[in-house]
Amino acid sequence: MDFLKHLKDPIGRTRSAVRAADYLETTLKLLKRKLHLSGEQRFNVTDLLSRRQKEMISKGTGCDYQTRSIKCPERDFYRTITGECNNSLIPVTRVFRHGIKGCEMLVRKVSNEIAHTANENITADQQLSLVFMHWGQWVNHDIDLAPASGEGASLELQCHTSCAFKPPCFPIKFPADDSRMLSPDTCMPFVQSASVCSPGTFQREQLNAATSFVDASTVYGSDDALARSLRNLTSQLGLMAVNQDFLDAGLELLPFENMTHSICDKRVTENLGLSAMHTLFVREHNRLATQLRKLNPHWDGEKLYQESRKIVIAINQIITYRDYLPLLLAEETSKWIPLYSGYNEKVDPRASNVFSLAFRFGHTSVQPFVSRLNESFQPLGSSSHVPLHLTFCAPWRIVMEGGIDPLIRGMVVDHAKLMKQNQLLIEELQNHLFEQTEVMGLDLGAMNMQRGRDHGLPGYNTWRGFCGLSQPQTIEELSEVLGNPKLAKKLMNVYGTPYNIDLWIGAVAEPVVSQGRVGPLLSCIIGTQFRNLRDGDRFWWENPGVFTPQQLQALRKISVSRVICDNTHIKKIPRDVFKINTYPKDFTDCQEIDVLDLSSWKDKPESATKGTNGLRSVKNNTCTMKFFFYAYENERIKVSTLTLPPKDDDCPFSYTLLHWSLRCC
Repeated sequence: MDFLKHLKDPIGRTRSAVRAADYLETTLKLLKRKLHLSGEQRFNVTDLLSRRQKEMISKGTGCDYQTRSIKCPERDFYRTITGECNNSLIPVTRVFRHGIKGCEMLVRKVSNEIAHTANENITADQQLSLVFMHWGQWVNHDIDLAPASGEGASLELQCHTSCAFKPPCFPIKFPADDSRMLSPDTCMPFVQSASVCSPGTFQREQLNAATSFVDASTVYGSDDALARSLRNLTSQLGLMAVNQDFLDAGLELLPFENMTHSICDKRVTENLGLSAMHTLFVREHNRLATQLRKLNPHWDGEKLYQESRKIVIAINQIITYRDYLPLLLAEETSKWIPLYSGYNEKVDPRASNVFSLAFRFGHTSVQPFVSRLNESFQPLGSSSHVPLHLTFCAPWRIVMEGGIDPLIRGMVVDHAKLMKQNQLLIEELQNHLFEQTEVMGLDLGAMNMQRGRDHGLPGYNTWRGFCGLSQPQTIEELSEVLGNPKLAKKLMNVYGTPYNIDLWIGAVAEPVVSQGRVGPLLSCIIGTQFRNLRDGDRFWWENPGVFTPQQLQALRKISVSRVICDNTHIKKIPRDVFKINTYPKDFTDCQEIDVLDLSSWKDKPESATKGTNGLRSVKNNTCTMKFFFYAYENERIKVSTLTLPPKDDDCPFSYTLLHWSLRCC
């Protein structure tokens, strides 16, 4: 549990937001105790507070600062690290608006009776590879992160020592017949997600510490201070920081974590496949920055960083929407994610609370072993077939056991696990999650359901209704929805009514849509979220003005295969690594895989401006001057005198700019 909490420890501004919310929660608890309201469970102490008192509490706890408004520039060319100033609906804190929902049914009992399957009793997906599974986790980590609440703020509060529900401890109790219950007072530790200040209401809401947008925050971070720490700022090359002690056969590795900052997404060390994905895209950024510097030697480090970042984000967006989602949603794709029609500022792109739980469907496609293969795609010695639980928090295996190439080869040829109603969660995840010693391993299925309750999410049937699907009332109707009377009987025996079924177990238990990998409910929740993430993103790669037509044409040729070819020593690769391929018959030489032609990123200061007009900005020291420019036949730009308004403290004077080259823009 310590490791899981470490993966989700808030940092930077998120840490400040979580602390302020913790102070607010503590204040309200003390007030309730002082006013002797403990017996009135449904009474909201804030109902007794005046507006002035609420404002005083908000300022005293720091919530007032956390909910301040942000002043955004009138025009910007690159998206912010934090996701702010993209869509007008994005506040400083991106919250999930739900309260805690209680349920007496033990999630561990549900996991034991419905989710669990032995490591040996699984069915391989005959169409999709482990790269497909890992991409799902990769993009999920880009979209949402619910940081852990502040366990340890009080020395006497340790969530692994008690079965009592004392926030932030929300322990998972064992059923009486559970073989893992060592004693009657043994529970599986569980820490609530951190809350966030909610202006006006003072209701408990969870925080999303990621930006929501598909913007490669897994590579660059979602906090300005962290983003800077991940860069190599020792030169003007626009590079990401890399390991200074070890190389992967001459190629870069991620830097080691230190006590104050973490490499990329803190969850990078969660498993080896995820670590390999992080390494690939940090290398891709540095490869792009190096190539762009050759094309444009006059670009400074910030320009190289931002342009490379912009391309990496586009790569992630394209692969997710063009390649990944159609395999996941199949015939439901066009229903929930129609063709792109442009940016819509009225679309809310924030990650919904329910999506953060629904996208955990991918846990059901995880294999119990990690394969590592040599250049001939044969087992890499005695350590080629490692139990999954021995690869958690084990980045040393990458450094000491052959780098990321063997891992990627294994991901490419290994099958994903098929999600079947009687084979939902492997033993490695159901009993041995993050188990590194003889101390109790965690149960990912039970934790998913407990997380839904922690976040106050309504049950399975409520979400069926939200999506316009039928809401089964009886065992017969549930049998029809699931297409499985035996499973329906199990669920009804455990829950009593379909309305009590936890969202996660109900959603993953549904039969998948034709050719897809999720059922109708998950198709609705996931499809709706990804459409909002795209349509509400002002910097979406297809939005006019983000890239030039020539750049768009070049970007459409990218693929995961090309990223692998460009950033590993692997020489042969399938064209579509999301699908199952057999070595060597389905493999292609890397020289045959389309490359990303960067020639359209080369500056063309004269011809590029012909016949255009628009708004541009140029920085002179700290002064930003905005002006209209006009292209003339001589392909030089004539700019009229610009007098900046007196209110601009940085620029209380005028400039005359004549024949200003676009290169300066």
